[in-house]
Amino acid sequence: MLPQGNFPPKVFINGEIRSSEDAQISVFDRGFLFGDGIYEVMMQLENGIFYKQAHLDRLQDNLNKIHIAFYVEEIEHHLEALLKSAGLTEKSCLIYMQVTRGIAARKHAYPKEATASVMIYALPYELPRINPKQMTAILEPDVRWHRCDIKSVSLLGNIMANEAAMNAGANEAALVRDGYLTEGSHTNILFVKDGKVITHPANEHILNGVTRMIVIQLCLELGIPVVEKPVAQSEIEQMDEAFFTGTTTQVAAIAQLGKHVYFEDNQVGAVTRQLQEAFALLREKNTSELTFQTYMNQQTI
Repeated sequence: MLPQGNFPPKVFINGEIRSSEDAQISVFDRGFLFGDGIYEVMMQLENGIFYKQAHLDRLQDNLNKIHIAFYVEEIEHHLEALLKSAGLTEKSCLIYMQVTRGIAARKHAYPKEATASVMIYALPYELPRINPKQMTAILEPDVRWHRCDIKSVSLLGNIMANEAAMNAGANEAALVRDGYLTEGSHTNILFVKDGKVITHPANEHILNGVTRMIVIQLCLELGIPVVEKPVAQSEIEQMDEAFFTGTTTQVAAIAQLGKHVYFEDNQVGAVTRQLQEAFALLREKNTSELTFQTYMNQQTI
């Protein structure tokens, strides 16, 4: 019996679509034992799955990074069947996908014969046209490992930071490593200074979010300069604006970061508002096949 909560109506797991209560894995699955797996989250909106191919590309890229032999092309047919079974074919929903190394005896080294375990579910989920939240965020030490670019299912460091934010009555935790802001517990963070957008480089210390990449592309299209460099904790008060990005966060204005207040009374910075409006317009298009492979191979802009 599942506890109370918002569970999906159907789950695809290793070739079968089951009810949530019947969806089970072996206790010897390496995702359960080691967090040895990759996950991805995307949204189906008015015009299909938002940047579906970009999300699938990132999933494949991450699987390749940790040498899990699975090809994401296998997912698409199962995804369509899952959405149909769950009654979500043409409805707004959140889609969660997870691929682990599979079932094997508990040893640290990669097993040679394990077959990847695949799980997908979809939940009804509505996103506003523009995120209306004026986000508040605490500052937390970034205690995570040094490969945050890998979208691993092992998220204990992120969870602990987010719990600290919830306990402080904040919306998010912004993480600080060696005196510099990296990202949020489940978001990317971007700053605005003198009309320029500044964000941490897409290296091993952050997850290169699909929404982050969309926003950078929008900046280039709108003529907003982008600088990829870390922002120091000591520089927070010198920034004009700040905002978070993420699949469900979209583009969310930050009202207060740590002790510094950027805006009060539901105000939003001019650059943040411009990007929110431009991002919202993308929902009017079919973005399913758009990719960022060229950008993902770059270190700076």
